[in-house]
Amino acid sequence: MRPTLYCMTEIASPRVSHPRIMVLGVQPGTPPFRIVEIDGIVVGEAKVVTDVLEAAAAFGITVHDMDDPDVVRWVGGDKFTWRLR
Repeated sequence: MRPTLYCMTEIASPRVSHPRIMVLGVQPGTPPFRIVEIDGIVVGEAKVVTDVLEAAAAFGITVHDMDDPDVVRWVGGDKFTWRLR
């Protein structure tokens, strides 16, 4: 039997955060929207940044800093990205 080898980045790293909130890339629509996940579950669509805050509040999460990667992970843009590129 061969031993399992792990890359050090695959083991818990202090630089890798796992935020509860993920805002995925912009999707086509009228208006365009972003899918919001909380704790790995799709909870809805956000058309503006306040929609993300409302979704978080519905799950008991208070967001003090939308730019903190330990709180919110923005995929495919940041809190100002709401249109397709």
